Amino acid sequence: RWRLRVYPYGREILLRATPAGRPPNREAHAAMSFEDEEEVNVAEEEAAESEAEEINEEQAQEAEAAGGTEASTGIYNAKTVNDQMFEELRLPSDTVAEVKNTWNTFLHSAESREAAGEAIYAALFDSAPSLQSLFKTPRAVMAMRFMNGLNQIISSLGDPKGLKIVVETLGFQHLDLEVTVPRVVIFRDAIVDLLSVEMGQRFNPRARDGWSTFLNYVGGSYIYVRVKFADRLRVLTQSWAQANARSTSPENAIMPGEEGQDGLEVQEGKEGTEGKEDQEGQEGVGLETKAHATELGERKTKTKTTGRGWFRSKGISDNTVKTGGTEGGEATNEDGTKDFRNTNVPKTYEDMFMFNAAVMGFGGHTWMNEVLASFDTIVTNVANSYRLQEECDVLSLRMAKYKGAINLAEYKAVMLASLRSLVKDWGSQHEVSWSWLWENVERMIKALMGKPAAQEAALTLLFGAMDEGMQGIVRREVYSKFFALAPAGQDYFKQSTTRLHFIADKLVTMTLDMYRDPKRMVEDISALGLRHVGYGIPTDLFGPFVTACVQVVRSLTDDDKAEEAFRWS
Repeated sequence: RWRLRVYPYGREILLRATPAGRPPNREAHAAMSFEDEEEVNVAEEEAAESEAEEINEEQAQEAEAAGGTEASTGIYNAKTVNDQMFEELRLPSDTVAEVKNTWNTFLHSAESREAAGEAIYAALFDSAPSLQSLFKTPRAVMAMRFMNGLNQIISSLGDPKGLKIVVETLGFQHLDLEVTVPRVVIFRDAIVDLLSVEMGQRFNPRARDGWSTFLNYVGGSYIYVRVKFADRLRVLTQSWAQANARSTSPENAIMPGEEGQDGLEVQEGKEGTEGKEDQEGQEGVGLETKAHATELGERKTKTKTTGRGWFRSKGISDNTVKTGGTEGGEATNEDGTKDFRNTNVPKTYEDMFMFNAAVMGFGGHTWMNEVLASFDTIVTNVANSYRLQEECDVLSLRMAKYKGAINLAEYKAVMLASLRSLVKDWGSQHEVSWSWLWENVERMIKALMGKPAAQEAALTLLFGAMDEGMQGIVRREVYSKFFALAPAGQDYFKQSTTRLHFIADKLVTMTLDMYRDPKRMVEDISALGLRHVGYGIPTDLFGPFVTACVQVVRSLTDDDKAEEAFRWS
């Protein structure tokens, strides 16, 4: 049996046939066999691509015959997706006003911002279920990301320069997603059709053209950033390996769409190292681990011997740069003459950064330690948007504990000075690539700075006001909603009721501890993750579990800040 779906496409009607047994939601969709899912996905992609080409061609001909309208002039328009350039989008002021007015009206017509986000999420994935495989984030979280992203873009429509920065940052966060023109068309039409249904006559042609134009602009920019900036990613990968005395080759460079370095993480409140298992076994990994452990041991021994680090001192002492041999810091040969060949010059990025930070007068800026501890993970996962976002989130939590002013531009100055000293073939392309990386990371961190303290306060107030009755609701309803969303989860929760209640209580405590002590929580969650690997828990169940937890908390409070804090944590 087949199910027939009807979609409006301008003046035409699109009929798409899909298997009647196809599950409507994400969790059930994940239960399809790999072969069936691949066949359906390929069919949908091919259909969408051919449909987009035909429709764009017809619409272009219509626009040309009409002599060109407001929506079909200039570099960007409401008809086609331009992925060949990335310039500023300049919309007429009356069009910007119509877009903002329809957006605000849509938000007010929904019960809440969460409900509006859920409506966008449902409209998108109902129109193209195959797109669900691109998003690994739980539905409750992903819906709000759609909301926040659209709100950020619409707020900047009147500022072309600011809009371009916002879109480039979002494109930077989508480097690992294969954004294509057909997918942009699906996304654009799903949102425009949703607004058309919800708004009715208030969604006039000017508003429709404005929405279609800026959605085409955003989608085309994502494609441009992913394709055109591939060389920058290659430069980053190769120069970073050189700066840390690692072997690399062009074929090993992480490119957009590749998984990056997935694996087990060892967190010591510092940095996670990720790796792949090769086909020949673990011998190479074991040798590398031993070498890394030896290097760490030497560093710890050296630290204990000197009793001083760059950031623990206000400046550079006379013995900061050691020259092995004698107490005075002068190396000597057997005949007593000075030997300058054994001068201990920093040879890794971390050592060179600490050296330059002290020399440049930033020795007292201890917040740089936090960025330095996460920087390797940030660089190696630059093409893995989910991992990169997680690292920036945790980094913002750690930096929130710092008392004092934080100027992220100072880190960039020390970073570039250190890399120039370590990368032998440093040139203009390196300068542009590393500046581009840090500017995008800086914007991601700045977007979160100041929020953790307020979110921690709101979440503390919420949990502090919970009496025994509300705690009982949390303990029961979390599992009820989770089993409704993912029935397969019942097979993994066979413990006693007391144990299940303990898990629910622990969950609430951990969301608050993430704000209070992020370093310890990263270690605890890493250990907990390893235990779940041993239990064989499917990762597909994590999303429905988070969604169930958010739904329960949403039913217990009207405080949007507390709910957002819980969802984020």
